[in-house]
Amino acid sequence: MKCPVCKQGETEPGKATVTLERDSLTLVVKGVPARVCRNCGEEYIEEETAEELLKTAEQEAARGTQVDVREYRAA
Repeated sequence: MKCPVCKQGETEPGKATVTLERDSLTLVVKGVPARVCRNCGEEYIEEETAEELLKTAEQEAARGTQVDVREYRAA
């Protein structure tokens, strides 16, 4: 897919680090599957993966977690 940000590069499969903040929680997830632009480095995560990450953030915030750094694991 052509990158919507730089409009010049093509995206290719890669990995991203995603940081989510909710209330007092900071959740960092490394190795998230993404499409990465070869030109500008912009990262695009599939909707299903994003929903999974948001659900995890909600669960951790409800537990009272403040900081969590983890590797991505598909559900």
